[in-house]
Amino acid sequence: MLTIRLQRVGKKHQPSYRVVVSERRSKLSGPPIEDLGFYNPFTKEASLNKERIEHWIKVGAHSTPTVHNLCVAKGAVKAPKINLKFKKRKSDAEAETPAESKKEKAAVSATPAA
Repeated sequence: MLTIRLQRVGKKHQPSYRVVVSERRSKLSGPPIEDLGFYNPFTKEASLNKERIEHWIKVGAHSTPTVHNLCVAKGAVKAPKINLKFKKRKSDAEAETPAESKKEKAAVSATPAA
C-alpha cells in the first residue's frame, strides 16, 4: 500500500521536509518511489506538484493527515482539513513518580479496614 508522507531532510535543529510517495511499511529514510515537492516549516514555504499528487491519489495512495492538510492549504486537494488531535501533557503538579504511587498503594493496603 502506498502513502504520501513527509520525509525529513536537513541539519540538526533545521528540519526541512520532502513530500514523497513510498511504501507504507518502509522506513522513512528509505528510498521513495517519487518526490512530489518540499515543505519548510520555518518559512512556511511549500512547493507541491499538484498533478502528480492527484495521480497518486487516483491510483490509491493515502496521505498522512499532515500532508493532507498541507495539500488542502496549497490547493492541491479539494477537501476539508483533518482535525489533528495531540495528547495533553500532565503538569508537574499532577505528575506522580512511580515510587510515590507505589508507596501510597502500600500505605492504603496496610491500613486495617474498620
